[in-house]
Amino acid sequence: MTLLSQFRKNPWMITLVVLALLVIVNIILQPNFTSVRAMRSNLSTFLPLVLVAIGQTYVILAGDIDLSVGSTVALSNVVTVSVIAALGGTNGAILLGIGAGVLVGLACGLVNGLLIAKMRLQPIVTTFATGILFAALAIWVLPRAGLAVPTNYWRTYGGLVLGVPTIVWVLIAAVAFALIFGRTVAHAHIIAAGGNRTGAFQSGLPLDRIRIGSYVLAGLFAALAALCLTGETASGDPLLGQTLALSSISAVVLGGTALAGGFGSAIGSILGAFVLGMIGNVIFFAGLPFEYQTLVQGLIVLLALAGGVLVTRR
Repeated sequence: MTLLSQFRKNPWMITLVVLALLVIVNIILQPNFTSVRAMRSNLSTFLPLVLVAIGQTYVILAGDIDLSVGSTVALSNVVTVSVIAALGGTNGAILLGIGAGVLVGLACGLVNGLLIAKMRLQPIVTTFATGILFAALAIWVLPRAGLAVPTNYWRTYGGLVLGVPTIVWVLIAAVAFALIFGRTVAHAHIIAAGGNRTGAFQSGLPLDRIRIGSYVLAGLFAALAALCLTGETASGDPLLGQTLALSSISAVVLGGTALAGGFGSAIGSILGAFVLGMIGNVIFFAGLPFEYQTLVQGLIVLLALAGGVLVTRR
């Protein structure tokens, strides 16, 4: 099998090559890039996008899209910190707050799934609308940013577990889930639903349940991203995660997943999220004027997305 055919079969390999090149450029521009402190800082910054991109992958693989994940992150964040504060900020309150945040994410995903799979509403319009609804609920729960979480929460998130940073354990767990779930029948059903919906229906696959399940997974990973952001910022913010929806879609496509559905992997999306983060680092440490940074970043992502679409087109 030729190298080109390998790249076509596994587009995430191209993303891995691009990531390696960006790491080299980062090392040149940022001499302390390989230091433990810098690596922990970068991973802490990239991790929420990694988690949201994993959840977004399963929605896109099923032939749908979720524009509400950023608002889901914000709503999960404010519910978590509000529950913790209401229950007194004890360790038990922290656990209940985390549970409440996860349940909110699952509920948001379930709402999206039911509206799209059961009521046959258009995914892009529906999730845009629910994103507005979730954002409004986040502001209603916590009108002003700044409600702090207990010290134990952010110290545990920023600390060590068995000598390894907590954020590294979170990343390991996310990668392990992507690898294991990618070999399950449920994952095969998601790909079948996105690759050929008519054929999947005719073969007897429960399309409604598959699509709802993909949105629930997206909501779950958005909630996990919210918990990470809560640990990083140590507070609640109803405007948190506004850019995560489009960034997660970019990461998914950069990772080789077809926007039409039915082809791709969550591992590629993880690599795509790191590529986006590295692009931001390169632009910042290259010393570009602030007014050009967003423009250059947008152009780079656009070119990368165009390349990904050309490679994955079948």
